[in-house]
Amino acid sequence: MDVQPPPLRTLDDFVLSSARFSFPDIRNLERWNNRIINNLLYYQTNYFLSFLGFLVLIGYFQPLQMFLGATVVTLLFLGFVWAAENQCVVRRFRRNHPSLSLVAILGGSYLLLSVIGGVAVFLFGIAFPMLAILLHASMRLRSLKNKLENKLESIGLKRTPMGLLLEALGLEQEAGS
Repeated sequence: MDVQPPPLRTLDDFVLSSARFSFPDIRNLERWNNRIINNLLYYQTNYFLSFLGFLVLIGYFQPLQMFLGATVVTLLFLGFVWAAENQCVVRRFRRNHPSLSLVAILGGSYLLLSVIGGVAVFLFGIAFPMLAILLHASMRLRSLKNKLENKLESIGLKRTPMGLLLEALGLEQEAGS
């Protein structure tokens, strides 16, 4: 079956007057987890747009820092992946060229420290929206419409991007309950 993005929920349903919020019962982790998963499924389009809005807003106020941070984080990630895949080459290079290895490590450390502000802005640009999404998903009480939509998702009548992500993370059996 095709993956279908769910509809954008109204602002009234998402955060305004018809939205009901309550602190989760932290003693019942299973129920809290269900609330989060089901809200992630139901409001996924709203969460995606909120995430993009935060990212654009932070990128607007700090464009160079955001670009620099994204570039450094991407390069570090790719460097770690490459080093993990080519351990023998890296080990041989360190053994055959210890002085050059030391210069590369010191130069990389200097570069990372000089752009740490950009990395912090980029990571904040990702972490803050995720925190806001997690807080909303934790505190938003589910409505009857929310429960019905999640049941359709859990029995496989509808496939959504968040449903596929939760399935990949091994949380699909908890959704919809």
